[in-house]
Amino acid sequence: MENNLNQETNIVAEGFTTTDAMLIHWQGHRRLTRKVIEAFPEDKLFTYSIGGMRPFSAMINELVSIATIGLQDLFKDDPTSLNDLQYHRDKLPLATKEEILDSWDKVTVIINALWPQIPQESFYEVIKAFGEYEGVTSDIILYWIDNEIHHRAQGYVYLRALGIQPPAFWDRY
Repeated sequence: MENNLNQETNIVAEGFTTTDAMLIHWQGHRRLTRKVIEAFPEDKLFTYSIGGMRPFSAMINELVSIATIGLQDLFKDDPTSLNDLQYHRDKLPLATKEEILDSWDKVTVIINALWPQIPQESFYEVIKAFGEYEGVTSDIILYWIDNEIHHRAQGYVYLRALGIQPPAFWDRY
């Protein structure tokens, strides 16, 4: 019995994943989401919706805002409020598919630059994201990834409804 407890303790101490693996995982999802953006006809990216959902461009604006502001907030004492995040999202000047892809790529560079600067212990600290959502930093980052997956799935539904074959959901390279 004692041996099992030690094994469990070691598993907890070692953790499920590393911060480097988490970044690689996130960037894989970002590459796939970029492919979904590329698959959209430009006009449909900004105008098409189903069942009252937003156009895919608006969802991408949200993901761009969350990733950039969210990560930058990890280095601030006074995080961005949810209202300011929504203001930023709604005011992004992304009017063409090219601008959206360019913005997406710039966020990738920001993520890659900021990620290594996050102290390891910060991933285990409780923070308040956007002044509203309290949780462990790693869980909040996982929420950002989950949110991206959710919106990408909405993009898949739009593409299929438009008769366009979306990228393979497993192709994150």
